[in-house]
Amino acid sequence: MKAYVFPGQGAQYVGMGKDLYDNSPLAKELFEKANDILGFRITELMFHGAEDDLKQTKVTQPAIFLHSVILANIMGDDFKPDVVAGHSLGEFSALVANKTLAFEDGLILVSKRALAMQEACEVEPSTMAAIIGLEDEVVVNICNEIDEIVVPANFNCPGQLVISGSFKGIDIACKKLIEAGAKRAIPLNVGGAFHSPLMEPAGLKLATAIENTSFRQGICPIYQNVNGESVSDVAIIKENLIKQLTSPVKWTQIMTNMITDGITELTEVGPGNVLQGLLKKVDRNIPSKSVQIEL
Repeated sequence: MKAYVFPGQGAQYVGMGKDLYDNSPLAKELFEKANDILGFRITELMFHGAEDDLKQTKVTQPAIFLHSVILANIMGDDFKPDVVAGHSLGEFSALVANKTLAFEDGLILVSKRALAMQEACEVEPSTMAAIIGLEDEVVVNICNEIDEIVVPANFNCPGQLVISGSFKGIDIACKKLIEAGAKRAIPLNVGGAFHSPLMEPAGLKLATAIENTSFRQGICPIYQNVNGESVSDVAIIKENLIKQLTSPVKWTQIMTNMITDGITELTEVGPGNVLQGLLKKVDRNIPSKSVQIEL
């Protein structure tokens, strides 16, 4: 059983997608369509922009989405997933790749998501931190004890959980988690507290956009962030997508459930190889690779 997975924010780099644009007529067509839809030349920022520009949430998210989705499109008949999944933002890439969402609709949703998240970050300054070397349950319990907004945000793999919340909440939590035996508590250079209650204003805006977007039956199931489970029902997919911004990403659970369900190989579609690394922390015996295309 073949699984295709799509990365989230943080995988971006300057120059991403330029080789696709230069060597594939289909890629060029889709990139230019994206420039028109977004109302600015995101290709210039992706191919030649400053790193700080590419780090802006409103640019990063559509950029990673485009790189991932265009790669899947270029694969053509070689893209034959039995299941898909995407980490946070990558869930939208996965839903376009498996035909649940049209390319244009997926890009518009990702752009609205990014703008709404950036606005929420500006209204309520907040942050995230990666906690290394503690059991998930310990991290969750300590977060629950703190009288500030601080919650588990990304269950990435055993021994790596990202927390999200107010600056004060994250500071208190990091100190307590180190005292509890964490090997490291690493503040992340992000725009705000993603996948936390502080994203509720963004979640409300995105919910309206999702409800007004056409979803179709996909060519294969998707394992969703909110519950870590395989989903095919379009109504449930939409419901889970709406909850995603304020709920933790259950990536460890997704990988565990995929393995239990019988995946035999995993292919990462998009920039970087972070998701392959996370898989190895769950099960080193499942072969994994990135998409390789001869251009």
